[in-house]
Amino acid sequence: MTDHDRLDAWIDAHFNEEVRFLQELVRVPTDTPPGNNAPHAERTAELLHAFGFAAEKHPVPAADVRAYGLESITNLVVRRRYGDGPVIALNAHGDVVPPGEGWSHDPYGGTVDGGFLYGRAAAVSKCDFATFSYAVRALESLGATLRGGVELHFTYDEEFGGEMGPGWLLRHGITKPDLMLAAGFSYQVVVAHNGCLQLEVTVQGEMSHAAIPDSGTDALQGATHILQALYALNRDYLQVRSSVEGITHPYLNVGWIAGGTNTNVIPGKVVFKLDRRMIPEEDPAQVEALLRATIAAAAASFDPPRGRKTLQVDVRRLLLARAMVPLPGNQPLVQALQRHGQAVFGEPIPALGTPLYTDVRLYTEAGIPGVIYGAGPRTVLESNAKRADERIALDDLRRATKVVARVLLDLLGNG
Repeated sequence: MTDHDRLDAWIDAHFNEEVRFLQELVRVPTDTPPGNNAPHAERTAELLHAFGFAAEKHPVPAADVRAYGLESITNLVVRRRYGDGPVIALNAHGDVVPPGEGWSHDPYGGTVDGGFLYGRAAAVSKCDFATFSYAVRALESLGATLRGGVELHFTYDEEFGGEMGPGWLLRHGITKPDLMLAAGFSYQVVVAHNGCLQLEVTVQGEMSHAAIPDSGTDALQGATHILQALYALNRDYLQVRSSVEGITHPYLNVGWIAGGTNTNVIPGKVVFKLDRRMIPEEDPAQVEALLRATIAAAAASFDPPRGRKTLQVDVRRLLLARAMVPLPGNQPLVQALQRHGQAVFGEPIPALGTPLYTDVRLYTEAGIPGVIYGAGPRTVLESNAKRADERIALDDLRRATKVVARVLLDLLGNG
């Protein structure tokens, strides 16, 4: 048997244990919002301790977390040092959107059915808490001479952009790895991703009785006028193409809107939140400036009833996540993942970009070459991520663990 064969055999022998580990992680909710994620970090640390991994607990100060809009964050770092050489960080996030409705399985049950494990965050990305932990355990089971080291980074604010997760660890000098691998799916290596700008737009008119609508300024009509101008930008975005394979064009979406007080009242205030996906070639400052100018021009062109107040509009930035761009030093990871991915999955594993955004870009912004790879299907849709019945195929979990373990051996082994 080769060392790669021995890694595979260890993972096969311990796979039921890996599944139980993931089930325990799914059973502790990490809905964000509200974002009370410290209890999950505590449970994860307990589970890691059971097989000899000491997890450093790095709680983010409560005041910072509350100002961020969450309740509690404790980031975990596990350091496994083998000798002189490169340190590879393996990052996965435990926070996730609330489950919503329509589930056929308990979203916190970790139910195994038909070769899948169901539960919120089963696929994005608690599965890679398991993938990465058991890949490291398999690596160490060989007793081989290794160099460098591995760090597990389990963080809890990817849904809010990562600034209190990887960003916080990097800013405070808690870690500075040489390479990093972040949670992803099994059938491609992601080397680049879109950026994301999120804005909150508050449209203030003048509330009045619906029986005399001209006595007020309808904030909803004003917001609709602004929204039409914003949505018109999508036609122009279709003409802007990215050179990164897997990424197409920019896009704007309004995903949340609220306002008004009752059906018989002209709404005096409407608030909406927009999400602007930016391809890697775009300048975020220019994108934001254009959106703000579009909103301001639309508000100025809105015609209120004679003698009534004009619209007052306030724009507040909620999130700026820059695009992830490939760094030259990522090639050892990319090549090893493609080589072993093809060997284990029996098909080529392309290196592509993705229209998603992640907190991985915080590592690349810090100059740390990184890629995205982990356990999961070919598409986000297949995993039901952020939808009812989120699930991970157990066969993907098993094989991805083998791929990651093999890659670690290639990059850290002395042979």
